Amino acid sequence: MPGSGFGDIRRPTQSLLRLCGRKIFLRDCVFTQSRWVADLPALPFVIGRPVFDFVLPDDEALTSRALEHARVESLPVVENRYRHKNGGFRWISWVAAPEAKLIYASGRHITAEKEQAEALSRTEEALRQAQKMEAVGQLTGGLAHDFNNLLAGISGSLELMQTRMQQGRLTDVDRYMTAAQGAAKRAAALTHRLLAFSRRQTLDPKPTDVSRLAMGMHELIQRTVGPGILVEVVGATGAWPALVDPPQLENALLNLCINARDAMPDGGIITIETANKWMDERAARQHDMPEGQYLSLAVTDTGTGMPPEVVARAFDPFFTTKPIGEGTGLGLSMIYGFAQQSGGQVRIYSEVGQGTTVCIYLPRYYGVVEDDAAGEQIAELPRSEAGETVLIVDDEPTVRMLITDILKDLGYAAIEAGDSATGLKVLQSDVRIDLLVTDVGLPGGMNGRQMADAARNHRPDLKVLFITGYAENAILGNGMLPPGMAVLTKPFAMDNMAARIRSMIEAGRETRLQRRS
Repeated sequence: MPGSGFGDIRRPTQSLLRLCGRKIFLRDCVFTQSRWVADLPALPFVIGRPVFDFVLPDDEALTSRALEHARVESLPVVENRYRHKNGGFRWISWVAAPEAKLIYASGRHITAEKEQAEALSRTEEALRQAQKMEAVGQLTGGLAHDFNNLLAGISGSLELMQTRMQQGRLTDVDRYMTAAQGAAKRAAALTHRLLAFSRRQTLDPKPTDVSRLAMGMHELIQRTVGPGILVEVVGATGAWPALVDPPQLENALLNLCINARDAMPDGGIITIETANKWMDERAARQHDMPEGQYLSLAVTDTGTGMPPEVVARAFDPFFTTKPIGEGTGLGLSMIYGFAQQSGGQVRIYSEVGQGTTVCIYLPRYYGVVEDDAAGEQIAELPRSEAGETVLIVDDEPTVRMLITDILKDLGYAAIEAGDSATGLKVLQSDVRIDLLVTDVGLPGGMNGRQMADAARNHRPDLKVLFITGYAENAILGNGMLPPGMAVLTKPFAMDNMAARIRSMIEAGRETRLQRRS
């Protein structure tokens, strides 16, 4: 740059950084600089040094790309870091534009802004952590309260049963047994709601006609809410099917109707309505869900309604506006988790004094829903043939004992294993196994699904019943299990377990007979 007073900076050498007044020269570049120049090391230390001696190593690639970009067109804002004599670094924000063979650039010292932004980010993270811990405290506190009540009912009933049996007073045993069983069922329901809220419950999704499901529940819901409330079910004509777990959807619908009943102490109307919904990009963004086609299931009441601050917290676990003892605050949390886990969404629309609508959106199923109402007389299936054997793999001895007793009642033989390695050894032997009943979470190096898949290499027609108290849905194929595999959620009723065992063994028996014929 002849006549510029700054010397010739276009000599064919490495990129050199030279200081003169308030300007930095970088080979073919001129950088107008601000206060940051005063923070650089002493001038003799800087002159003749490559600029990349000062750029932090992590920012060298970014800086090189920015220089190459600036040679051909204007450079948008680029931020990089330069070493400082105190051992730290300084942030500089650059803009640049080429002109002829030169690049004109301006850098602004933004270290203070970066530090403020980082401090704000740390504060926000600390606030989020505090809010998370508050939610965890609320959750565990509510759990401890509810489970202590339930455990008191179970343990107290068992102690009194033992005392009465020792006294020979057997007339009260049935009453205490009923109380213990009732408390255990409520504990199981509470656990299922927690798993639903955390989106970890075991789902068994099936193509479902939601309108037909709602119609089928009309009478049950009407009896539940009482005669003072009118229940109407409006099914959309040509409603799309949804891929959803029907029992869980029934549970969610019943919970919504109970909430609606509680919001109408003087009576009113509950309307259950299904509709086809197409969520375009804008609607999907507003509902915080993927774009696409959905089947909506809405429950509307004519009750007291909710103010915005209550709607905002309605899905929080253990948050409830009901008096103590009249609600756990997990109903809507469970519905929220269930909808999310099913690939859908749930939204609340409410106005004080005008009632509330809770709408569950479920992804549309593209296919035909089969009518599976026929043939549910499982209790009449035949008992065991000679030699039919079930392998039970579970690390909990009590569970193995209970299932073994069920099998004995049904006339089947049982083999027990406490881990996946032992179970697989049995499965790879020549012992007859007609059904594998296995937990999903197992010690021994493999989970239940991996063990079952390995066993099917040796026994391709093996029937498998998974039992689990925690939803490893990815392991279980998100409800899409191969033929001959099924899942049952812990804790399960003994008669349900017996019916499932009998039906699966009978299905295996029919398969063998067909192959022989």
